[in-house]
Amino acid sequence: MFKGSIPALVTPMRDDGAIDFDAWDALLDFHLREGTDGVVVGGTTGESPVLDRSEIEELVRRAKARIRGRIPVIAGSGTNGTTKSIALSRAAEAAGADALLVVTPYYNKPTQEGLFRHFMAIADAVGIPVILYNVPGRTACDMLAETVARLSQHPRIVGVKEATGDVARGEAILRQSRPGFLLLSGDDPTAADLMRIGARGVISVTANVAARAMHELCVAGLEGRHAEAAAMNERLMPLHKAMFVESNPIPVKWAVQRMGLVGPGIRLPLTPLSASLHATVAAAMTAAGVASV
Repeated sequence: MFKGSIPALVTPMRDDGAIDFDAWDALLDFHLREGTDGVVVGGTTGESPVLDRSEIEELVRRAKARIRGRIPVIAGSGTNGTTKSIALSRAAEAAGADALLVVTPYYNKPTQEGLFRHFMAIADAVGIPVILYNVPGRTACDMLAETVARLSQHPRIVGVKEATGDVARGEAILRQSRPGFLLLSGDDPTAADLMRIGARGVISVTANVAARAMHELCVAGLEGRHAEAAAMNERLMPLHKAMFVESNPIPVKWAVQRMGLVGPGIRLPLTPLSASLHATVAAAMTAAGVASV
């Protein structure tokens, strides 16, 4: 169910920072047309730290209504507190999410045992699948393969989004975890490499912009056409890199705006893409065959 190209969607906002729900509906329609295999709502790329719980609930409800079961809707519901994460996870489940994407607690730097207990408590508190999310470059917290393997024994913990870009880490997770446990890349540049060793797809930033290309890359990878997937990935590499010329989601939001899909809104403390970087991101979009308006 959770495989292929799964963009962590940007959250459309108006000039004043209010969520643009009409643009949200149009954005979902775009991804359905382009072959996207699932969506993450309220993830880091969707500016989760500055979204209220009620906003995440409404985004999930509207996504479920618009998508009508054609692809899964995964809600970001992780915080750096276990009680808060449980409350948000239950709210997302009640709003209709098909699964939860739960990031490791940031800033407070728990031990591996603390991570284990945190995720077990969340999985025990909900009735839908949970996907772990490890992104130490953002959280200052690294969940090791051994901890992922322990957590994989919980029947509702179905997979992990591993964003270190470390293929050896991916191999260790697959080797140590229960059979059928899903490995998803959280790093666009190395997603094709991770699929070569058994990952089932990517939760992607780039797929916000090059949705069709990322879907086709994942199809090739999942069908074992790894040389073809690698060649596709090489063509997309400038775009992968351009999405991080400033902090995510600043560049990707500018790119999706340039495509005519969303307005210019972004919430502080993030700011619009620096003018000096517009040409860099625009050139990467052109190289990837992405049309602008």
